[in-house]
This record gives sequence, structure tokens and C-alpha cells, in this order.
Amino acid sequence: MNNRFSNFFSKFNFKGFLLFIKNFFLNNIDIILFLILATVKLLNFDEYLSPYPFKYKLVIKPLVASIVCIIAISFLFKNKARTTFLYIFDIVISLFIIADMVYYRYFKDLISIGVIRNGVMLGGVKSSVSDLIKLKDFTYLLDVLIFIPLFMLYKKHKRNQLSFIKRFALFAVVLAVSIYVDGYQMYKMSIDQPGLLTTMYNRVYISRFLGNLDYHALDIYNAAATKLKSFKMLPNDEQKSIQTSLARNTNLSTQNMAGIGKGKNLIMIQVEALQQFVINAKVDGQEITPNLNRWVNKSLYFDNFFYQVAAGNTSDAEFLTNNSLYPAASGAAYNLYAGNTYSSMAKEFDDKNYYTAALHGYRESFWNRNVMYKAEKFDDFYGEKSYKINETVGLGLSDKSFLNQAMEKMQKFSQPYFSFLITLSSHYPYDDVKGYGDFNVGDLEGTLTGNYLKGIHYADAQLGTFLDKLEKNGMLDNSIVVLYGDHYAIPKDHINELYSFEHINNPTDLDWYELQKVPMFIHFPKDAYKGVNHKYSGQIDVYPTVANMFNLPKNYMLGNDLFNTSNKPIIFRNGSFTDGTTFYVSWTNTYYDIKSGKQISETKDLKAKKSQVLSNLQYSDDILNHNLLRKYLRKK
Repeated sequence: MNNRFSNFFSKFNFKGFLLFIKNFFLNNIDIILFLILATVKLLNFDEYLSPYPFKYKLVIKPLVASIVCIIAISFLFKNKARTTFLYIFDIVISLFIIADMVYYRYFKDLISIGVIRNGVMLGGVKSSVSDLIKLKDFTYLLDVLIFIPLFMLYKKHKRNQLSFIKRFALFAVVLAVSIYVDGYQMYKMSIDQPGLLTTMYNRVYISRFLGNLDYHALDIYNAAATKLKSFKMLPNDEQKSIQTSLARNTNLSTQNMAGIGKGKNLIMIQVEALQQFVINAKVDGQEITPNLNRWVNKSLYFDNFFYQVAAGNTSDAEFLTNNSLYPAASGAAYNLYAGNTYSSMAKEFDDKNYYTAALHGYRESFWNRNVMYKAEKFDDFYGEKSYKINETVGLGLSDKSFLNQAMEKMQKFSQPYFSFLITLSSHYPYDDVKGYGDFNVGDLEGTLTGNYLKGIHYADAQLGTFLDKLEKNGMLDNSIVVLYGDHYAIPKDHINELYSFEHINNPTDLDWYELQKVPMFIHFPKDAYKGVNHKYSGQIDVYPTVANMFNLPKNYMLGNDLFNTSNKPIIFRNGSFTDGTTFYVSWTNTYYDIKSGKQISETKDLKAKKSQVLSNLQYSDDILNHNLLRKYLRKK
């Protein structure tokens, strides 16, 4: 036996083996470095997304497989072109990670094709974007800079060149193996989370368990598939299911509050970044929103009301309340579907001979409002050019000046009218509140949350003055006011400040969601019907509720009339939902009992509700993607 080993080692050419290893390494150093660097970057990003201690084994297989897919494609190129291809992809991966990190800090979501399509609309929020970008984000590009001279030298290095047939064979084998590994992980996810990979309702969850490359590949595929689907007719059975869902509101009882707004004006106010946690709250002994607190007590206040926006943020809030449809699965409906036909609130009021106007003190083209308001049949849109820009706070015209000038315009409106006002001054990053910098926020001084409290205190003062003037000059005697917040105020990267302010220790996802409520109140003439409604509700329910009060048709809505329905799930674009008793958090696939705050197991009933939630989101997507309301309205 010893002689056999001796003979083997005596014949083994150790120098030749070392030379082989050296040549293999030099011939393929571009592939080795790309595999290592891309893996490290993508794992680090997934760890950033994870709310729990990160477990590499959950994502390592699909993540590496997706990187190997790119390497497989590189085999099709000759050596120099292959190196260039991998270098470019290293840059692309780094840039996508940076973009996703910045986007996640503000939206708690990942960037998508729809968001990129809407990127031009976000250009006006320069201060917001610059505040979100961190210097450490650019560490993902350090290797790109460091390897520039090495990259140039390596391209000059002579390497063994394989024939195209060998390169193609290598490409086919490596691609097949990586697709099998990656595809199997996707298959497992499709079993655990039915509908997730096609609806993309929870982008963060996909990236956490499949990797960022797979997420973006799926996003591109679904965006292309959705575009192709829009050219095809939906099967009749699917259209019938959608019509059945839309008909729910038509057939519901309307005995409560029906027609109480007939002939009256509707003044609807959407307040920038107004969240419920500031209502009736104090900081350093001072009320944060003393004026809104006072008006809440004079109105019917909904204290379990949630925003339901997605990537479109403020524009999504407008879309939800004015159309009772869900936001786009990716991007903003205001941009993607501005050419659609709608049975909007403005359209139905217009059919009742109301004058309808939208009023906002910012650029007319921002969020594509100048186009979308026409699609929604507003008679007029009073944008930035309609006002004297005599005072600015934050992004543009101050709430004080805007509301004063809006009042002057509304006094000249022919009655009855529907006026839709959108405020601006309390917009993130809350760094410009003239005259209210002395509002004492105690220990929160200098923090984002402290700045927000100052900003919303300023907005509250202007709203209080506006509402008081409406009341004083008699405009509220024949008007119903609906006021609500549009979306969250505190981005997730600052959420611990909010937890501290709310004295929440060891927060759960349920705690996070319970903080995503926004105020909504309806004020009636002479302070009628004042009180508190504890029903769980959301922005999609505003239009059906208004429709009941003003005797508008309710044929094409996915929300619920809050005066005549109960126990209907509040659905969020990412697939989370609540029925007021249980809260399902989609990104962790977890159910919570709201009363106890504890996690509970999935039951058949909860599983059925989750399935119906996905169906409702799909109905909304189909309505938008196929412009179904144009067809339905023509048949009337």
C-alpha cells in the first residue's frame, strides 16, 4: 500500500498541478471575483431588509443560483467581452441595491419597473431624496472604483480562448443547473405563498427569501406579462367575478345616513403626512394638534382608519378616496392609468350638476395630476399657476397662503360644489417650518420625529384657521367636510423614534401597523352626528360612504359604505389585511390577535380571507389593466 502511494506521488507532477491552478485562476478571476462580490453585496442587502436575525441559509441557494445565471450568460462572450459584461453587471447590481435601499427607507418597499417609469415625477422632491441617501450606501460601489485599473490590466492579459461550441455548451449546462436550483426555490415559495410571484404584492418578502436579483427578474417579467395581458380580453368568467364583486355596494342596504348630504357642498381635505398618533397627543405638555383635536370633537371621527397607499404615496391616497379602487401593483395609478375611464367621485358629482374642482399649491404636472384630474372629470384644477406664490414652506406654497387663496376661490364657486383640497407644507423631510421652530418637542429636538411634530403643528394651525373661517362665514351651514391624512409620516429607518415617543418596547409588526392609522373625520352642519366610530376602515371606503350620503351611484367600487357595512377586511396593497379582530402581516406571513397582541395560527377561515384579499387586489388590477370601467359604463 505504501509503495502504491509512493508511486502515485512520484508520478504526480506537482508543479504542473500548481501551474494548472494558476492558469485556471488567471483565466477565470473575473468570474470568481464577480461571484464573491455579488454574493456578499446581495446577502448584505437582504440582511438589511430582514426584521429578524438574518439566516443566510434561507436565501443562499436562490441568491447564488441567480448570480450563476448571469455568469452562465457571460460564457457566450469571448474573454475580454466576458470580463466587460461581468464588470457592467457588477455596477448594475450595485446601483439597484443602492436604489432599493434609498427607496425602502421612505416607502418600506423595493423599487420596481412601475416606480422607475414614474421616476421623473419624483424629481421635484429633491430634499426628500437627498435626505434619504447615506454616504455608506456608496460602499456598494467601492469595488467598482478599486478594480478599474485591475480591470484594464486584466483585459490585456492573454487567456486561453475556448471555441464558441465549447462556450455555448458551458453556457447551456451552467444555466440549466442554476435555473433548476433557482426555479425549485420559486416553486416552493409559490406553494407556501400562492399568488405571490404573479401578483408581486409583497416585494420585500420575495427579495428576502429569493434574493434581490430574482426579485427584479420577476418584476421585469411580470411588468412585461401585465403589458401583454392588457392587449387580451379577460375570460367571461373572470369578468363576471369582477362585476359580482363591484355589485356588492349596489345591493347593500343604505338605510343609515342615506341622502343626508343631498344638495349640500362637499369639501374634502387631504392632509399631507397627517397620522393619527398626533391627535389628542402632547409633547412637553403642549397639544400637538390643538385645532384638529377641537374639530374632531365637533365631528364624526373614525379612530381606526388606515392609509392604504403603495408606491404612488400621496397620489395613491387621492386615487383610493376618489375612485374606491386599489393602487397599482407597481408604480402609481396616476401615471400608469391616466388614460382610463373612471366612475370617480368628481364624475358622479358632475352628473348631479355639481361644480367640481381640485385645489393644490404645487406643480400641475406633479404625479401627473393635470392629466389624471381630467380623466376623473374634475371641472377645474387649480394648481401652482393659479396662486400667488407669496410664501413658501418646504416644497412650495405654504399651507397658510394656499388655504387662504383656496377660500377666496371657493367663495366664488357656484353651489352645490365638490372641492378637493390637498395640503403640502407638512411634507417630508419637515425641515422648513417658518414661525413654528419654537414649538418645544423636548427630547425629540433635532430628530426627524421632532421636526415632523413641528411641521404638523404648523399644518394644524393653518387647518384650524381655515375651518374656523368656513364656519364663521357660514359656508359650513350647507357643507359637509371630510378630512383625512394621506400616508405615514415617519419612514421605517426612523421608526424607533416613534416607538420611543409612543412608549412601545419590544415592538412587533402589529405595533408597526397600528401606528399606520391616519385621522379621518366627517363634519356635518351644526356639528350634527358628532362622536367616535371605532369601525376598522380605510381610504378605499371614503367614496362609498360619500356616495351613500349624497345619493351617488355605487356601482363600481371595491370599498365599503362605513354607515351600512361591518366586519369587512381592510386590505393593503402588499396583501396584509385586518378585519378589526385579526391582523395578517404579509411580509412575515403572520397573524396577530389584535386584542392580545399575540401571534396566532392560520385557520381555514383566515386562509379563505387571505385568498379573497388576493382576489380583490387582482380584481382591481384587472379593472385598471383592461380599462374595464369604460366597457361597463358604456353598457349603462
